[in-house]
Amino acid sequence: MKAMVIEQFGDPTVFQPAEVPTPEIPAHHVLIRVMATSVNPVDVKIRQGAVAAIAPDFPAILHGDVAGVVDALGQGVSGLEVGDEVYACAGGIKGTGGALAEYMVADASLVAPKPRSLTMLEAAALPLVSITAWEGLIDRAQVQAGQRVLVYGATGGVGHVGLQLAKGAGATVYAMVSSPEKAAVARQLGADVTLNYRQIPVADLVAQHTEGQGFDVVFDTVGNDNLQNAFQAARLNGTVVSLVARSQQDLSLLHAKGLTLHLVFMLLPLLSGINRAHHGWILTQVAQRGRPGATAAPAGGANLYDRRCG
Repeated sequence: MKAMVIEQFGDPTVFQPAEVPTPEIPAHHVLIRVMATSVNPVDVKIRQGAVAAIAPDFPAILHGDVAGVVDALGQGVSGLEVGDEVYACAGGIKGTGGALAEYMVADASLVAPKPRSLTMLEAAALPLVSITAWEGLIDRAQVQAGQRVLVYGATGGVGHVGLQLAKGAGATVYAMVSSPEKAAVARQLGADVTLNYRQIPVADLVAQHTEGQGFDVVFDTVGNDNLQNAFQAARLNGTVVSLVARSQQDLSLLHAKGLTLHLVFMLLPLLSGINRAHHGWILTQVAQRGRPGATAAPAGGANLYDRRCG
């Protein structure tokens, strides 16, 4: 099969076309004919060598997100059939092949039916960001109706999905953005309030929008030093969820306010082999919420994972 491979880390010029053997299909795996993939920050970091410890062996086929058609089934696979349109985040890291090829082998437990309302190209943009947002807000923070949820990076890949998940759970969603154009996108997706982080200090944000109490949940897709802003924005005994914590931070405010901090590393099931089926289940829920007539966001917001989110 044709593939784009890398033989060394570096800039995008390290990608080279190659003819490689079509992979064999282990038990409990499927062979997907790749129709589309997407680029996530982790894919860039792997290609650059910034996270070499999780990179596949050379010659490496990168990228985890995939949308395509089931071409063949390994022994013991149930619930999927040849010809099914599917999507997943299923490889491109150590021990796996990626989606930059005509075919990709995937653990069947990671794979879900593609949302029918989306094209292959649109569906391929969703797996990693959707799983990450779900793990942060639904699994960890357990967002509830009536809560105030602050989303940093609300129009980014994970943020724009998290915004919709929180809204779909019945929360009041405050979207942190950097421009009027991004504010308009956030409102279109269902944000109740949009806030420009360049124009409003955290203390003023808390005073003006929470009567000085703070937010029930802060979903921080920026992380690192922004964790201090997240701690400041959260209410007493509130919850902070972050995606990036590869830095040294002062935890004094976390302690003083009795906060709960959750860190999400979405690739853990792929790297460890543990709890992979939960990723497939999440993507199944995502696809169902994107069906015509689904109510992932109230009137005035976008239907979750609709075409505007691709």
